[in-house]
Amino acid sequence: MDELLKILNNVKPGVDFEHEENIMEDEIIDSFDIVTLVSMINDEFDIEITPADLVPENFKSAKTIYNMIERLQNEV
Repeated sequence: MDELLKILNNVKPGVDFEHEENIMEDEIIDSFDIVTLVSMINDEFDIEITPADLVPENFKSAKTIYNMIERLQNEV
């Protein structure tokens, strides 16, 4: 989770991602941020986030993003 929080803070500095619950709905990150985020996550965690994974439920919070990362790592 620490690596994910570092990535999130690189994309959008100054946000308390550990406690934010609706980062997309509250417009903390936007679609351009998602593109950057996905690229960085793919590289850092050696996974492939596909278009099917690009749903709001997977990007609500750091926890939901991390859950998606773990699921994709376990699918390999």
